[in-house]
Amino acid sequence: MVKVAASSLRKGSVVDMEGKLYVVLSMENIHPGKGTPVTQLDMRRIADGVKVSERYRTTEQVERAFVDERDFNFLYQDGDGYHFMNPVTYDQVAVHPDMVGEAAAYLQEGMTVTLSIHNELAIAIDLPARATLEIVETEPSVKGQTASGSYKPAILSNGVRTMVPAYITVGTRIVVMTADGSFVERAKD
Repeated sequence: MVKVAASSLRKGSVVDMEGKLYVVLSMENIHPGKGTPVTQLDMRRIADGVKVSERYRTTEQVERAFVDERDFNFLYQDGDGYHFMNPVTYDQVAVHPDMVGEAAAYLQEGMTVTLSIHNELAIAIDLPARATLEIVETEPSVKGQTASGSYKPAILSNGVRTMVPAYITVGTRIVVMTADGSFVERAKD
């Protein structure tokens, strides 16, 4: 364990509070007009998934746990959770669905993800920033609409709803941000 300023923590950081490990889901530094700046941390207790919010003075010290971040390839999902394999050692690890959360929609066979490992247990997952998916449902494009203007709703091959430019049609492969499913560009493959 090492003490660090609360303001230096980021999403995915692991902290030790009273002997229990928490993964940071989000953090925000708040600078009020008067008073002391604070850091608001939304965290999930790793042992049981309970979410908590804590506020620290920005300079206050917190215990950061040592976590090993390793790349794993996604293999498959079954009743035990999501299964990943270390491409170097071929070790496999199963990850509980609660830990994967909404990111599950973007997992693709063979995708490389970063798992945070503490005491040989996976405690957090980080997906690539972008994923390529196919449009399975959207309104037809209207002649004369250009790329610059309007967006229309669409459903991706993973079931996620997003907004795409008017010229995108069913069957088009697009790149989206895995954080929120937002459209980036038409896939180049």
